[in-house]
Amino acid sequence: MEEYRRYLGRLRDAPRYFDEQIVNMRAGLQRGFTVPKVSVIGRDKTIEPYLKADETNPLWLPLATMPSSITPAEQERMRAEARSLIAALVPAYSKVLDFIRNEYLVKARTTLAAEKLPDGKAYYQAMIRKFTTLDLTAEQIHQIGLSEVARIKSEMQTTMQKTGFKGTLPEFMKFLRTDPQFYAKTPHELLADASYVLTKMNGKLKDTIGFLPRYRHGVIPVPDSIAPIYTGGRGGLENCMFNTYNLPARPLYTLPALALHECTPGHSFQAALALEAPEQPGFRKELYFSGYGEGWGLYTEWLGGQIGIYETPYEEFGQLTYEIWRAARLVVDTGVHHYGWSREQALAYMKDTVPLSEHEITTEVDRYIAWPGQAVAYKLGQMQILRHRREAEQALGTKFDQRKFHDAILALGAVPLPVLAERMAKFIADGGENPEVRPPPLPTAGSTP
Repeated sequence: MEEYRRYLGRLRDAPRYFDEQIVNMRAGLQRGFTVPKVSVIGRDKTIEPYLKADETNPLWLPLATMPSSITPAEQERMRAEARSLIAALVPAYSKVLDFIRNEYLVKARTTLAAEKLPDGKAYYQAMIRKFTTLDLTAEQIHQIGLSEVARIKSEMQTTMQKTGFKGTLPEFMKFLRTDPQFYAKTPHELLADASYVLTKMNGKLKDTIGFLPRYRHGVIPVPDSIAPIYTGGRGGLENCMFNTYNLPARPLYTLPALALHECTPGHSFQAALALEAPEQPGFRKELYFSGYGEGWGLYTEWLGGQIGIYETPYEEFGQLTYEIWRAARLVVDTGVHHYGWSREQALAYMKDTVPLSEHEITTEVDRYIAWPGQAVAYKLGQMQILRHRREAEQALGTKFDQRKFHDAILALGAVPLPVLAERMAKFIADGGENPEVRPPPLPTAGSTP
């Protein structure tokens, strides 16, 4: 019940928060510090569902079904309060929508590069440092991306041949984008396929990770109100979401890799571990380092190929599709924000390199334009984890146990990548053991589990 009270408190406080953000955005407009106009166009539509002062407002969704542990009388009291708060919020959302459409969109900058902002070179370097926690320059990251794209493209060529396809790699990419066999016919089919992958992964956990959380997540679609501009999926503690909007843009051959990354043993699994982890200082609970968290997510996609998740060469190609996508991000992010690429250049590079649908590529490129530096963290984090694994396998030989290796990473929680490197050196020095990672004791004979 406390969670519902906190939710009602956030609804009550939202108008104040909106007003403060409008003040901040006006200050940004005044000094020329805005997101590019192209990344705002169309986003105003996502505000429209919140202009309804009834139970069709997306804010009502948490109140629609409430747990039986809350008495009927208390449920009705909170629902009545929520109705009043949502109705009071509609003018606040109207104010935000009017500001976005008639002020921010009109005055937002037409340039794309982060380095074109005031003190832009320092700003972009700071964003790289923030998201990766590494001291790499834009030039270094660009070259790493080009090298990784070339390596993965060679692997894709080999995997394509396993499917029996006789054409070129670009022809194969077009085949994957257009053949109906690779796309779900209904939202239920996509969600069911994702659920099957996760059930299969649950059967592999005992051989993959030592310390397993008790908490389990559900599988739900991305809400309709945000689905048109949302990513393909997103992991969370309660549920892992998959985007069922525009199904011809959601290939099934990439779905296994997406499920591993976003759900289990990726982000939803990480969230459950954090819930059941030993107590940490307050500031540790609120931090998230993309290099660590997204690096782990991308690593789990690679791990799926090692533990038998991918059943066909198409699904193997899907994993490589996602990996080259993350490598291409290094090129595109630095291309736009450091080398001054246009949106058209970024889209063309992605379409030539990554076998995703045009819808996904467009939403992704617009995301990189609006969020400088964030997209480069995934591949750099994954590359570091893979390097640590190779080092541990070589140093430990037959003593290497991937369950203990994964426990050593996951028990840390989100940390900067240099801290992860220190922990991995200790893991090797400790002979591949984790003295500080202790699973709960098993019940003794005759005890109540």
